[in-house]
Amino acid sequence: MQRRDFIKLGLLTGGLTASKLAFAVTGNSSRPGVQTGIAAGDATYDGAVIWSRSDLPALMQVEVSGWRDFRQSRFFRGAAALPEQDYNARTLLEGLEPGREWFYKVRFDSLQTPGIYSEAKSGSFKTAPTKKADVKFCWSGDTAGQGFGIDPRHDGMLTYKSILAQQPDFFVHCGDLIYADNPILAEKKLDNGETWHNLTIPSVTSVAQTQQAFRERYYYNYLDQHHSALHSKVACYQQWDDHEVRNNWYPGEQLTDDSRYTEKSVSLLAERSRQALLQCNPIRPGSVDQQGLYRKVEYGPLLDIFILDKRTYRGPNSLNRQQQKSPATALLGEVQLAWLKQGLSASRATWKIIASDMPVGLRITNWGTEIAENMANGDGPPLGRELEMAGLLSHIREHDIRNVHFITADVHYCASHYYDPAKAQFKDFLPFWEFVSGPLHAGTFGPNPLDNTFGPQVVFQGIPANLKPGTAPSAGYQFFGQMEIDSNSERLTVSHFNRTGKQLWQTTLEPK
Repeated sequence: MQRRDFIKLGLLTGGLTASKLAFAVTGNSSRPGVQTGIAAGDATYDGAVIWSRSDLPALMQVEVSGWRDFRQSRFFRGAAALPEQDYNARTLLEGLEPGREWFYKVRFDSLQTPGIYSEAKSGSFKTAPTKKADVKFCWSGDTAGQGFGIDPRHDGMLTYKSILAQQPDFFVHCGDLIYADNPILAEKKLDNGETWHNLTIPSVTSVAQTQQAFRERYYYNYLDQHHSALHSKVACYQQWDDHEVRNNWYPGEQLTDDSRYTEKSVSLLAERSRQALLQCNPIRPGSVDQQGLYRKVEYGPLLDIFILDKRTYRGPNSLNRQQQKSPATALLGEVQLAWLKQGLSASRATWKIIASDMPVGLRITNWGTEIAENMANGDGPPLGRELEMAGLLSHIREHDIRNVHFITADVHYCASHYYDPAKAQFKDFLPFWEFVSGPLHAGTFGPNPLDNTFGPQVVFQGIPANLKPGTAPSAGYQFFGQMEIDSNSERLTVSHFNRTGKQLWQTTLEPK
């Protein structure tokens, strides 16, 4: 890159000059501090989003370099951290070289006394490649659920440490980033007579209803050293599911049966939660549609990931056995479904991975009822929400879109399912895999019953059939998945790991 191009690009993307800035460090009370943590996310070919939080009104600034010693660094001006957003701020990095590791430092410049800076917090991330290159990423879901918060006696959220040890290019969190409806108390009695001792703060001891309470759920997770380390050193992509608001929620729901809530409108709670999610995570401005969080991640010629939103557009939970499509049978909704079909048809990547916050063929219902939370509604032909999936799978077959597979979480155990049209009630689709992982740090449940509509077969399952529901993280049944693409053969290798990083299962898929 020529010097004039570098200067031009810096002006276009908000980068400041390449010269060093003088950061004043004083004991002045107007000096801001970096609180909560730092995080990188939504990485693209030429940049990423950096998130952090100040403790005073301040302007966020990020220094970026391709070298650990920060030679030839660039400076980017971010958003102002103001009390209206509880001092959360993001900085958009652009104009960086593709396919390499970048190092960054976050500082805040006081708005009360400009020129007085916070101490710097450092991290790293990788930009996506534009040429064929090896790719490795991890995924999982479900953090701080069922009252299992941070217990230092059990090394906190250890699964995050094991993910970081794999040194992935990026990490996809497939939903339940927080459990806003699960209070985290100081102690939780376990079935074996032991006690789980939580690090706790007042804001997480009751269900979240205000925007501030939702925000503080995200802050709580950053109290864990392993969670903080992964998010600062690896670009993450966040997806939401139900517990960011409340278990099994849908738009328009009224909480007439839960006395813990003084606010009964789930739609209002969901909007507060959505704003907290966008403020407290490194999600790229403009990458989300006006109502939801679905988006496409282009990671070089070998990989496209489609991140879905199965919450914003769904119809009410019901028995889910309607014979025709209607607003009541929506899960993705017409607009998102059309976006997904078009994106899959246009994709030229070898592998097309759909990141879904819920599995395709596992039955998930409201506890003790037949009210369907997922699309699966029992054996037989497609009905209700399954009609959307039938249309999507038919589109994939009709347009001969190869190498489409799913990753997901939600059910709190890990498994690998192979969907075979020869064994399905609905047969108009190409065979595909669904890889389930999680929880990252929550109670373990399952296994869930299969629905034969699309012919799922259990190839691997990471828990025993008689595991007690809600088993504590200390039992070891916490999981994450990993996908690796070899740039020469273009083969995709999929693995399941447990909380300590032990590999449990692996398979390699040939590209078609």
